[in-house]
Amino acid sequence: MSSTIDQPNEALPGLPLPEGIVEDYIDCSTSCGLKWHILKAGEPGKPLVLFCHGFPELAYSWRKVLPAIAKAGYYCVAMDQRGYGRTTGWPQKQPFEAVDLNDFVFTNLVRDLVCLVYGLGYKTVYSIIGHDFGGVSSAMAALIRPDMFLSTIQMSHPHHRPAEPISPREKGEIKKVDIQAELAKLAQPRKHYKWYNSSPNAARDWENPSQGLKSFLRGYFHLKSADWEANKPQPLTKWSAQELAHMPEYYIMQAEHSMPETVEYNMASENYYKTERWLSIEDMRVYSSEWERTGFQGALNWYRAQTASTKQSARDILLFSGRRIEVPCVFISGKQDWGNYQQPGALEGYEDPQVVKEGCYRGAKFVDGAGHWVQQEQPEAVIMEILAFFKTL
Repeated sequence: MSSTIDQPNEALPGLPLPEGIVEDYIDCSTSCGLKWHILKAGEPGKPLVLFCHGFPELAYSWRKVLPAIAKAGYYCVAMDQRGYGRTTGWPQKQPFEAVDLNDFVFTNLVRDLVCLVYGLGYKTVYSIIGHDFGGVSSAMAALIRPDMFLSTIQMSHPHHRPAEPISPREKGEIKKVDIQAELAKLAQPRKHYKWYNSSPNAARDWENPSQGLKSFLRGYFHLKSADWEANKPQPLTKWSAQELAHMPEYYIMQAEHSMPETVEYNMASENYYKTERWLSIEDMRVYSSEWERTGFQGALNWYRAQTASTKQSARDILLFSGRRIEVPCVFISGKQDWGNYQQPGALEGYEDPQVVKEGCYRGAKFVDGAGHWVQQEQPEAVIMEILAFFKTL
Protein backbone atom coordinates (compact mmCIF):
# COMPACT_ATOMS: atom_id res chain seq x y z
CA MET A 1 0.00 0.00 0.00
CA SER A 2 1.07 3.61 -0.49
CA SER A 3 2.49 5.45 2.50
CA THR A 4 0.24 7.82 4.41
CA ILE A 5 0.69 11.56 4.58
CA ASP A 6 3.24 12.86 7.04
CA GLN A 7 0.94 14.53 9.58
CA PRO A 8 -1.39 12.17 11.45
CA ASN A 9 -4.99 13.23 10.96
CA GLU A 10 -5.77 12.98 14.67
CA ALA A 11 -3.44 15.97 15.29
CA LEU A 12 -5.36 18.33 13.04
CA PRO A 13 -7.70 20.96 14.48
CA GLY A 14 -11.42 20.41 14.02
CA LEU A 15 -13.21 22.05 11.11
CA PRO A 16 -15.71 24.89 11.71
CA LEU A 17 -18.82 22.86 10.97
CA PRO A 18 -22.51 23.79 11.13
CA GLU A 19 -24.65 22.23 13.83
CA GLY A 20 -25.63 18.68 12.98
CA ILE A 21 -22.37 17.69 11.21
CA VAL A 22 -19.67 15.60 12.90
CA GLU A 23 -16.18 14.72 11.69
CA ASP A 24 -15.05 11.10 11.81
CA TYR A 25 -12.52 8.66 10.34
CA ILE A 26 -13.26 5.29 8.73
CA ASP A 27 -10.29 2.94 8.56
CA CYS A 28 -10.24 1.02 5.27
CA SER A 29 -6.46 0.65 5.22
CA THR A 30 -6.66 -3.15 4.96
CA SER A 31 -8.92 -3.00 1.89
CA CYS A 32 -8.39 0.06 -0.32
CA GLY A 33 -5.48 1.45 1.69
CA LEU A 34 -7.26 4.59 2.85
CA LYS A 35 -8.20 5.96 6.24
CA TRP A 36 -11.14 8.12 5.22
CA HIS A 37 -11.92 11.51 6.69
CA ILE A 38 -15.69 11.99 6.58
CA LEU A 39 -18.33 14.48 7.58
CA LYS A 40 -21.54 12.83 8.71
CA ALA A 41 -25.04 13.96 9.58
CA GLY A 42 -28.08 11.96 10.56
CA GLU A 43 -28.62 8.63 12.22
CA PRO A 44 -26.64 5.50 11.22
CA GLY A 45 -29.04 2.84 10.02
CA LYS A 46 -31.10 5.30 7.99
CA PRO A 47 -30.75 5.07 4.17
CA LEU A 48 -27.18 6.02 3.27
CA VAL A 49 -26.51 8.99 0.98
CA LEU A 50 -22.92 9.62 -0.14
CA PHE A 51 -21.64 13.02 -1.26
CA CYS A 52 -18.56 13.22 -3.51
CA HIS A 53 -16.76 16.55 -3.95
CA GLY A 54 -14.85 17.85 -6.95
CA PHE A 55 -11.69 19.92 -7.53
CA PRO A 56 -10.38 21.96 -5.77
CA GLU A 57 -12.84 21.14 -3.01
CA LEU A 58 -13.28 18.86 -0.01
CA ALA A 59 -15.99 17.08 1.95
CA TYR A 60 -16.37 20.51 3.56
CA SER A 61 -18.02 21.72 0.33
CA TRP A 62 -21.20 19.86 1.38
CA ARG A 63 -21.48 21.57 4.79
CA LYS A 64 -24.60 23.54 3.79
CA VAL A 65 -26.48 20.52 2.42
CA LEU A 66 -25.84 17.60 4.78
CA PRO A 67 -27.95 18.69 7.81
CA ALA A 68 -31.12 19.33 5.78
CA ILE A 69 -30.92 16.02 3.89
CA ALA A 70 -30.23 14.21 7.17
CA LYS A 71 -33.23 15.89 8.77
CA ALA A 72 -35.39 14.42 6.00
CA GLY A 73 -34.50 10.91 7.24
CA TYR A 74 -31.16 9.96 5.68
CA TYR A 75 -27.68 9.14 6.93
CA CYS A 76 -25.47 11.56 5.03
CA VAL A 77 -21.74 11.06 4.57
CA ALA A 78 -19.33 13.29 2.63
CA MET A 79 -15.75 12.11 2.25
CA ASP A 80 -12.41 13.66 1.37
CA GLN A 81 -11.62 11.60 -1.71
CA ARG A 82 -8.25 9.97 -2.52
CA GLY A 83 -5.63 12.68 -2.91
CA TYR A 84 -7.59 15.24 -0.92
CA GLY A 85 -7.80 16.75 2.55
CA ARG A 86 -7.64 14.65 5.68
CA THR A 87 -8.10 11.24 4.11
CA THR A 88 -4.78 9.41 4.39
CA GLY A 89 -3.24 6.42 2.65
CA TRP A 90 -1.99 8.30 -0.41
CA PRO A 91 1.50 9.86 -0.60
CA GLN A 92 1.48 13.57 0.19
CA LYS A 93 3.52 15.90 -2.05
CA GLN A 94 4.82 12.96 -4.07
CA PRO A 95 6.93 13.99 -7.10
CA PHE A 96 5.03 14.02 -10.39
CA GLU A 97 7.11 11.26 -11.97
CA ALA A 98 6.80 8.94 -8.93
CA VAL A 99 2.97 8.73 -8.93
CA ASP A 100 1.34 5.38 -9.67
CA LEU A 101 -1.63 6.50 -11.76
CA ASN A 102 -3.28 3.11 -11.29
CA ASP A 103 -4.34 4.49 -7.90
CA PHE A 104 -6.37 7.22 -9.64
CA VAL A 105 -8.15 5.46 -12.51
CA PHE A 106 -11.90 5.30 -12.00
CA THR A 107 -12.05 1.56 -11.46
CA ASN A 108 -9.87 2.09 -8.39
CA LEU A 109 -11.72 5.22 -7.27
CA VAL A 110 -14.99 3.29 -7.38
CA ARG A 111 -13.29 0.49 -5.47
CA ASP A 112 -12.42 3.09 -2.83
CA LEU A 113 -16.12 3.98 -2.54
CA VAL A 114 -17.17 0.33 -2.25
CA CYS A 115 -14.72 -0.12 0.62
CA LEU A 116 -16.06 3.00 2.32
CA VAL A 117 -19.64 1.71 2.08
CA TYR A 118 -18.63 -1.50 3.81
CA GLY A 119 -16.57 0.48 6.34
CA LEU A 120 -19.71 2.43 7.21
CA GLY A 121 -21.53 -0.84 7.87
CA TYR A 122 -23.70 -0.76 4.73
CA LYS A 123 -24.01 -2.86 1.59
CA THR A 124 -26.18 -0.49 -0.45
CA VAL A 125 -26.32 3.26 -0.96
CA TYR A 126 -29.69 4.93 -1.38
CA SER A 127 -28.11 7.61 -3.55
CA ILE A 128 -24.62 8.74 -4.51
CA ILE A 129 -24.34 12.44 -5.27
CA GLY A 130 -21.32 14.01 -6.91
CA HIS A 131 -20.26 17.51 -7.90
CA ASP A 132 -17.67 18.38 -10.58
CA PHE A 133 -15.14 15.50 -10.69
CA GLY A 134 -17.23 13.93 -7.94
CA GLY A 135 -20.02 13.83 -10.52
CA VAL A 136 -17.87 11.49 -12.57
CA SER A 137 -17.35 9.41 -9.41
CA SER A 138 -21.09 9.22 -8.78
CA ALA A 139 -21.90 8.28 -12.38
CA MET A 140 -19.17 5.66 -12.64
CA ALA A 141 -20.10 4.13 -9.27
CA ALA A 142 -23.70 3.71 -10.42
CA LEU A 143 -22.64 2.42 -13.82
CA ILE A 144 -20.14 -0.11 -12.43
CA ARG A 145 -22.09 -1.24 -9.32
CA PRO A 146 -25.82 -0.57 -9.83
CA ASP A 147 -26.56 -3.28 -7.24
CA MET A 148 -24.84 -1.15 -4.57
CA PHE A 149 -25.44 2.45 -5.71
CA LEU A 150 -29.20 2.46 -6.19
CA SER A 151 -29.61 5.99 -7.56
CA THR A 152 -27.31 8.82 -8.55
CA ILE A 153 -27.11 12.58 -8.97
CA GLN A 154 -24.54 14.45 -11.02
CA MET A 155 -23.90 18.14 -10.40
CA SER A 156 -22.08 20.49 -12.77
CA HIS A 157 -20.40 17.70 -14.78
CA PRO A 158 -22.70 15.62 -17.00
CA HIS A 159 -22.02 11.94 -17.47
CA HIS A 160 -20.91 10.77 -20.89
CA ARG A 161 -20.83 7.24 -22.14
CA PRO A 162 -17.58 5.23 -21.78
CA ALA A 163 -15.51 4.98 -24.95
CA GLU A 164 -15.90 1.88 -27.10
CA PRO A 165 -13.24 -0.21 -28.84
CA ILE A 166 -12.68 0.84 -32.44
CA SER A 167 -12.33 -1.88 -35.06
CA PRO A 168 -9.62 -1.63 -37.77
CA ARG A 169 -12.30 -0.75 -40.33
CA GLU A 170 -13.75 1.98 -38.14
CA LYS A 171 -10.30 3.27 -37.24
CA GLY A 172 -9.70 4.15 -40.85
CA GLU A 173 -12.92 6.14 -40.98
CA ILE A 174 -12.64 8.04 -37.70
CA LYS A 175 -10.19 10.88 -37.25
CA LYS A 176 -9.52 11.46 -33.58
CA VAL A 177 -9.18 15.13 -32.70
CA ASP A 178 -5.97 16.12 -30.89
CA ILE A 179 -7.67 18.99 -29.12
CA GLN A 180 -4.49 20.35 -27.59
CA ALA A 181 -2.80 20.57 -31.00
CA GLU A 182 -5.89 22.17 -32.53
CA LEU A 183 -6.20 24.73 -29.73
CA ALA A 184 -2.53 25.64 -30.17
CA LYS A 185 -3.18 26.46 -33.85
CA LEU A 186 -5.77 29.14 -33.11
CA ALA A 187 -4.90 32.75 -33.97
CA GLN A 188 -4.77 33.32 -30.22
CA PRO A 189 -3.31 29.97 -29.06
CA ARG A 190 -5.21 28.29 -26.23
CA LYS A 191 -4.92 25.11 -24.13
CA HIS A 192 -7.47 22.93 -22.32
CA TYR A 193 -7.48 23.17 -18.54
CA LYS A 194 -7.70 19.39 -18.06
CA TRP A 195 -4.52 18.84 -20.04
CA TYR A 196 -2.85 21.73 -18.21
CA ASN A 197 -3.84 20.21 -14.84
CA SER A 198 -2.27 16.96 -16.04
CA SER A 199 1.09 18.58 -16.77
CA PRO A 200 4.26 18.30 -14.65
CA ASN A 201 4.24 21.99 -13.64
CA ALA A 202 0.56 22.28 -12.65
CA ALA A 203 0.93 21.38 -8.95
CA ARG A 204 3.83 23.78 -8.52
CA ASP A 205 1.78 26.54 -10.18
CA TRP A 206 -1.27 25.87 -7.97
CA GLU A 207 0.88 25.80 -4.83
CA ASN A 208 2.88 28.98 -5.54
CA PRO A 209 0.58 31.63 -7.03
CA SER A 210 2.11 35.11 -7.15
CA GLN A 211 -1.09 36.63 -5.69
CA GLY A 212 -0.99 34.29 -2.67
CA LEU A 213 -2.99 31.10 -2.24
CA LYS A 214 -6.04 32.65 -0.56
CA SER A 215 -6.41 35.33 -3.25
CA PHE A 216 -5.84 32.79 -6.02
CA LEU A 217 -8.45 30.38 -4.67
CA ARG A 218 -10.89 33.23 -3.98
CA GLY A 219 -10.47 34.39 -7.57
CA TYR A 220 -10.84 30.87 -8.96
CA PHE A 221 -14.08 30.31 -7.04
CA HIS A 222 -15.30 33.77 -8.07
CA LEU A 223 -14.68 33.32 -11.80
CA LYS A 224 -16.59 30.03 -11.91
CA SER A 225 -19.54 31.38 -9.91
CA ALA A 226 -22.61 33.41 -10.84
CA ASP A 227 -20.83 36.40 -9.29
CA TRP A 228 -18.75 36.72 -12.46
CA GLU A 229 -21.17 38.39 -14.83
CA ALA A 230 -19.28 37.11 -17.90
CA ASN A 231 -20.58 33.58 -17.20
CA LYS A 232 -23.29 33.22 -19.84
CA PRO A 233 -22.92 29.58 -20.90
CA GLN A 234 -24.30 28.10 -24.09
CA PRO A 235 -24.24 24.62 -25.62
CA LEU A 236 -21.31 23.85 -27.92
CA THR A 237 -22.02 22.18 -31.24
CA LYS A 238 -18.98 19.89 -31.41
CA TRP A 239 -15.62 18.95 -29.91
CA SER A 240 -13.44 21.38 -31.87
CA ALA A 241 -10.95 24.11 -31.05
CA GLN A 242 -13.17 26.79 -32.58
CA GLU A 243 -16.15 25.76 -30.43
CA LEU A 244 -14.19 25.26 -27.21
CA ALA A 245 -12.62 28.70 -27.65
CA HIS A 246 -16.03 30.19 -26.80
CA MET A 247 -15.52 29.03 -23.22
CA PRO A 248 -13.95 31.25 -20.53
CA GLU A 249 -10.21 31.17 -20.02
CA TYR A 250 -10.47 29.19 -16.78
CA TYR A 251 -11.56 26.29 -19.03
CA ILE A 252 -9.75 27.04 -22.30
CA MET A 253 -6.68 28.89 -21.12
CA GLN A 254 -4.37 31.25 -22.95
CA ALA A 255 -1.47 29.08 -24.07
CA GLU A 256 1.17 31.09 -22.20
CA HIS A 257 -0.71 31.37 -18.89
CA SER A 258 -0.65 29.19 -15.80
CA MET A 259 -3.90 28.86 -13.87
CA PRO A 260 -2.85 31.46 -11.27
CA GLU A 261 -1.96 33.85 -14.11
CA THR A 262 -5.31 33.12 -15.77
CA VAL A 263 -7.14 33.98 -12.56
CA GLU A 264 -5.10 37.10 -11.89
CA TYR A 265 -5.66 38.39 -15.44
CA ASN A 266 -9.42 37.79 -15.40
CA MET A 267 -9.86 39.12 -11.84
CA ALA A 268 -8.04 42.41 -12.57
CA SER A 269 -11.23 44.49 -12.48
CA GLU A 270 -13.34 42.21 -10.26
CA ASN A 271 -14.39 42.61 -6.64
CA TYR A 272 -12.74 39.72 -4.77
CA TYR A 273 -15.20 40.07 -1.89
CA LYS A 274 -18.41 39.32 -3.80
CA THR A 275 -18.09 35.62 -3.08
CA GLU A 276 -17.98 36.11 0.69
CA ARG A 277 -21.77 35.93 0.60
CA TRP A 278 -21.54 32.17 0.12
CA LEU A 279 -17.83 31.47 0.76
CA SER A 280 -16.86 33.23 3.98
CA ILE A 281 -13.38 34.24 5.10
CA GLU A 282 -13.49 31.32 7.54
CA ASP A 283 -14.50 28.93 4.73
CA MET A 284 -11.62 30.14 2.58
CA ARG A 285 -9.26 29.65 5.50
CA VAL A 286 -10.31 25.99 5.62
CA TYR A 287 -9.59 25.48 1.93
CA SER A 288 -6.28 27.33 1.88
CA SER A 289 -4.94 25.67 5.05
CA GLU A 290 -5.82 22.19 3.80
CA TRP A 291 -4.18 22.78 0.41
CA GLU A 292 -1.09 24.31 2.03
CA ARG A 293 -0.76 21.16 4.12
CA THR A 294 -1.34 18.52 1.43
CA GLY A 295 -0.24 20.20 -1.78
CA PHE A 296 -2.20 19.78 -5.03
CA GLN A 297 -0.48 16.87 -6.78
CA GLY A 298 -2.65 14.18 -5.20
CA ALA A 299 -5.83 15.87 -6.42
CA LEU A 300 -4.38 16.74 -9.82
CA ASN A 301 -3.59 13.07 -10.36
CA TRP A 302 -7.31 12.62 -11.09
CA TYR A 303 -6.84 14.75 -14.22
CA ARG A 304 -3.71 12.86 -15.22
CA ALA A 305 -5.45 9.50 -14.92
CA GLN A 306 -8.54 10.55 -16.89
CA THR A 307 -7.06 12.47 -19.84
CA ALA A 308 -7.23 10.68 -23.18
CA SER A 309 -3.51 9.95 -23.27
CA THR A 310 -3.53 7.86 -20.08
CA LYS A 311 -3.37 4.18 -20.98
CA GLN A 312 -4.47 2.88 -17.58
CA SER A 313 -7.75 4.72 -17.62
CA ALA A 314 -8.53 3.90 -21.26
CA ARG A 315 -7.78 0.23 -20.66
CA ASP A 316 -10.06 -0.07 -17.64
CA ILE A 317 -12.92 1.93 -19.15
CA LEU A 318 -13.06 -0.52 -22.07
CA LEU A 319 -14.44 -3.05 -19.56
CA PHE A 320 -17.63 -0.97 -19.49
CA SER A 321 -17.94 -0.17 -23.20
CA GLY A 322 -21.59 0.03 -24.18
CA ARG A 323 -22.75 -0.07 -20.57
CA ARG A 324 -25.42 2.42 -19.55
CA ILE A 325 -26.66 3.84 -16.26
CA GLU A 326 -29.59 1.67 -15.17
CA VAL A 327 -30.57 3.35 -11.90
CA PRO A 328 -32.63 6.52 -11.38
CA CYS A 329 -30.58 9.66 -12.00
CA VAL A 330 -30.92 13.41 -12.24
CA PHE A 331 -28.62 16.28 -13.22
CA ILE A 332 -28.51 19.42 -11.04
CA SER A 333 -26.42 22.46 -11.85
CA GLY A 334 -26.13 26.21 -11.76
CA LYS A 335 -27.70 28.02 -14.69
CA GLN A 336 -24.55 30.16 -14.98
CA ASP A 337 -22.20 27.14 -15.06
CA TRP A 338 -20.14 26.51 -18.19
CA GLY A 339 -19.43 23.04 -16.83
CA ASN A 340 -22.84 21.97 -18.16
CA TYR A 341 -21.52 22.22 -21.70
CA GLN A 342 -17.78 21.57 -21.49
CA GLN A 343 -18.26 18.13 -23.08
CA PRO A 344 -20.45 18.83 -26.14
CA GLY A 345 -23.44 16.49 -26.26
CA ALA A 346 -22.93 14.99 -22.80
CA LEU A 347 -25.93 16.70 -21.21
CA GLU A 348 -28.17 15.66 -24.10
CA GLY A 349 -26.83 12.14 -23.74
CA TYR A 350 -28.94 11.51 -20.64
CA GLU A 351 -31.93 11.30 -23.01
CA ASP A 352 -30.23 8.57 -25.07
CA PRO A 353 -31.41 5.08 -24.03
CA GLN A 354 -27.95 3.78 -24.88
CA VAL A 355 -26.50 6.07 -22.18
CA VAL A 356 -29.27 5.90 -19.55
CA LYS A 357 -31.92 3.17 -19.40
CA GLU A 358 -35.42 4.25 -20.40
CA GLY A 359 -37.39 5.63 -17.47
CA CYS A 360 -34.35 6.23 -15.26
CA TYR A 361 -33.51 9.83 -16.15
CA ARG A 362 -35.50 12.37 -14.14
CA GLY A 363 -34.34 15.47 -16.00
CA ALA A 364 -31.92 18.38 -15.65
CA LYS A 365 -32.55 21.00 -12.97
CA PHE A 366 -30.86 24.38 -13.45
CA VAL A 367 -30.59 26.75 -10.50
CA ASP A 368 -30.59 30.42 -11.42
CA GLY A 369 -28.12 32.59 -9.53
CA ALA A 370 -25.56 29.79 -9.27
CA GLY A 371 -22.48 29.01 -11.28
CA HIS A 372 -20.20 26.02 -10.87
CA TRP A 373 -20.37 25.83 -7.06
CA VAL A 374 -24.13 25.32 -6.99
CA GLN A 375 -24.34 23.51 -3.61
CA GLN A 376 -22.44 26.38 -1.97
CA GLU A 377 -23.93 29.30 -3.92
CA GLN A 378 -27.58 28.19 -3.68
CA PRO A 379 -27.79 25.38 -1.09
CA GLU A 380 -31.53 25.77 -0.41
CA ALA A 381 -32.40 25.19 -4.07
CA VAL A 382 -30.07 22.18 -4.23
CA ILE A 383 -31.62 20.67 -1.09
CA MET A 384 -35.08 21.11 -2.61
CA GLU A 385 -34.04 19.38 -5.87
CA ILE A 386 -32.34 16.48 -4.07
CA LEU A 387 -35.38 15.81 -1.91
CA ALA A 388 -37.70 16.14 -4.91
CA PHE A 389 -35.64 13.51 -6.71
CA PHE A 390 -35.75 11.23 -3.65
CA LYS A 391 -39.55 11.44 -3.69
CA THR A 392 -39.55 9.94 -7.19
CA LEU A 393 -37.71 6.87 -5.89
